[in-house]
Amino acid sequence: MPEPSPPAAPLHLLKMAVGVDDIAHLRQLRAERHAERGGSWVYTRNRPRRAEDVLAGGSIYWVIRGHIRVRQRVIGFRAERDAEGRRYCLIEVDETLVPTVPRSCRPFQGWRYLSLGDAPPDRETQGAPPPERMLAELRELGLI
Repeated sequence: MPEPSPPAAPLHLLKMAVGVDDIAHLRQLRAERHAERGGSWVYTRNRPRRAEDVLAGGSIYWVIRGHIRVRQRVIGFRAERDAEGRRYCLIEVDETLVPTVPRSCRPFQGWRYLSLGDAPPDRETQGAPPPERMLAELRELGLI
């Protein structure tokens, strides 16, 4: 009898947070949308083909002002249709925003897959985070 295959490694999604200034601004926008909609999700036209791999522990990593800065765990996908019958997908996400170690990222449209090895680690929660001004200077120097 063949052994069951090991669980899929989590796969992540990468998405631009257009018009967002920083993590606090994204937190504010996500809270407003949650209150407005009664849930926490992200709209996209196309459902990821590898959705099962994303559901195996994946997150959406948000790119804010050219840097991956924060993530939200993906908890589900829902296929929907708009009033004209066009399909779209709702990516259901956990409400918690988890700051990551900032990493630069070029602009793109839509979303992209992000492998487990390419995902930046969560920022340490011990002690206070570095001031935003210091992080900006380190980014300008290309150190983060």
